[in-house]
Amino acid sequence: MKNYKILSILFAAMVISNLACKKQLDVINPNQPTLENAKTESGIISFALGSVYVNGFNQVDVVTLNVLSDSYFGLCYSFQEQMADIISAEAANVSINVVNLPDYVIYDNGVKQSNTSSSKTVFRVANSRDNRSQNPVYYEWTYMYTLINQCNQLLSLLDGVSYTGDATTKKNTLKAWAYWWKGYAYAKIGSLYYAGLINDEAGVKNNLFKTHDEIIGESNKNLDKAAAILAGITTPADYTAMVSQLIPAICQSGNGGVLTTQMWIRNINSLKARNFLVNKSAATMTTADWNSVLTLANTGIQKGDFVFTGKTISQNGFFTAAAGSPAALATGDPGSSTYKISERFTQEYKANDKRLANNFAPTVYFNQVGGFTFSGRYKLVDGGNGMAGVSILSNRIPGQYELFVGPSYEENELMKAEANIRLGNINVGLSSVDAVRTYQGAGIAATSGTGLSQANALEELRRERRVALVFRGTSFFDARRWGVIYDISKGGGRTGCVVVSSTGVLNTNATINYNFLDYWDVPDDEVNPQLNPPTSGSAPVKNPG
Repeated sequence: MKNYKILSILFAAMVISNLACKKQLDVINPNQPTLENAKTESGIISFALGSVYVNGFNQVDVVTLNVLSDSYFGLCYSFQEQMADIISAEAANVSINVVNLPDYVIYDNGVKQSNTSSSKTVFRVANSRDNRSQNPVYYEWTYMYTLINQCNQLLSLLDGVSYTGDATTKKNTLKAWAYWWKGYAYAKIGSLYYAGLINDEAGVKNNLFKTHDEIIGESNKNLDKAAAILAGITTPADYTAMVSQLIPAICQSGNGGVLTTQMWIRNINSLKARNFLVNKSAATMTTADWNSVLTLANTGIQKGDFVFTGKTISQNGFFTAAAGSPAALATGDPGSSTYKISERFTQEYKANDKRLANNFAPTVYFNQVGGFTFSGRYKLVDGGNGMAGVSILSNRIPGQYELFVGPSYEENELMKAEANIRLGNINVGLSSVDAVRTYQGAGIAATSGTGLSQANALEELRRERRVALVFRGTSFFDARRWGVIYDISKGGGRTGCVVVSSTGVLNTNATINYNFLDYWDVPDDEVNPQLNPPTSGSAPVKNPG
């Protein structure tokens, strides 16, 4: 990892000037940050909180790089949604107007329209050290390795702190915190990049690259460490006192809150289930694989469990209400919003789905600047349309929008659903689909017990994952494992697509050939010969696809 990341350890002590929850923090002098600040209990808590919510999710310099967002979520989650054909863009910042251009579309009348520059070419050309501001692959890598570095630094400091109360419980809670976030970060790296690095010491350079499967293994290893520590907590009161300070107060409402040890372990199991599910092709999953997913999901997040979320505030939060999430950036009139809603997304809703009625309004938008599939007939409504009991996808009033940082009840339930359907337990799986629709207020008739075939049940599941988990950073992984992103000659692409052409012609049975990279190349900012070239024995850092 690059040497400059060593500098990131200094910023965590500055959280007092960056987070609104200042009363949670106790930093001796935020203008002269030193690691001495982290030798007290209050200081190490501030360090642990800032390591995640400041350094991990908000420390990359997006202003000078001309990014149209202000946090990890607004940019990196948006890339996932773009590559899954949920949203699109006209602005050229960070190549967001071209990264998700499909190779071609065949309209209803048989006319084929091709893209002159493939998504793969865009990614390869942009991935240059001299082109950082336009390089999509730079950002997630930098955010997540900053988070890993911070967690390593936290782990190295814990033994030098004096704790009140049950010192073992408090120190172990901080260890679980560090291992959970390392597991989270490695899951992101391993699920997106063709290769990655495994680092266990803060600021130590490493150029032995591992395959993305090995990185997922490292994620699970850290998650297992966290789970084992949580299972051994002996003083619940001191544990709760620590967690209540580690999670910002703004994130302790709605689905977020102070997790019990068992809730946290269930969150871990859900993330491990996601790791397994999204990094294998659905076509190659075996019965044993599906049973593995089901076992993890059955011990995963339950309805009513607290999960890791984010909330917006008027100032000094770790993401903003107006530009910190893909939902915020896709809200409003498409002529002025950063992102536009894709017809391939809205077509997933059933006609009587209250979630469609509550979150979207008709519009007419012919995209003359972006790609040939980017025009549309819907806009995302800020705050919803007032339908009680129905989920709301976007709200730009500070404090009103809830962003899911990790897995959720809905995601876990849909993993159970898919595993059960694939294993032949169709009605059991459909009951989980129905449960998610009820939870989000969809108002759709139940599917379980209606005699659906396995193929039709899987279609219900596919559509529901697209709709229920939108803007949560998993959509691209689904498109990849279902084969949609691959070239049509290799079994990829999508048929039956709704496409509004740039001249306003509505197509309802178009074919799209995406032909995207499935795993991204390692950023040139990492592997450039002048920085951190791969050593002997490294896994390939460039996807041959």
